[in-house]
Amino acid sequence: MNQRVLKFLSGTDEIWHAGDIGDYGIWKKLSSLKPLKAVHGNIDGPDIRSECPEFMVFTVEDVKVLMLHIGGSPGRYDRRAGALILKERPDLFVSGHSHILKVMYDQKFSLLHINPGAAGNFGFHTSLTAVRFTIDGKNIKDLEVLDISRK
Repeated sequence: MNQRVLKFLSGTDEIWHAGDIGDYGIWKKLSSLKPLKAVHGNIDGPDIRSECPEFMVFTVEDVKVLMLHIGGSPGRYDRRAGALILKERPDLFVSGHSHILKVMYDQKFSLLHINPGAAGNFGFHTSLTAVRFTIDGKNIKDLEVLDISRK
């Protein structure tokens, strides 16, 4: 794992991973650093799938969070993501899959959508990205983005 990514994550209370962990050793490393909330992605094998559900719904302070690997984005949600958003009505929707960093507010569902991109060494992405933020009551604030070249 990239040391700059690990340093960035060390400044958090928890680590959330939206799937495509890829290697069980990475899951073990992340879970040893901080409390880990993770869902499995389409590339994850049975070892990670046994540890990580398809989706998670949880609350941090007053913010309801939905995390699902394949999500899409506001106005173009994946069918499963759209159904879960309608059912759960989250304040924050975290997804992965595209490996493209996105932070977008969805006016229709009054939620913040975050796709942290990709922090791993495999895939077509040219930079490593991660997102961290603070939840204070109902507020999601102090959003920081790590974006470093894979080279």
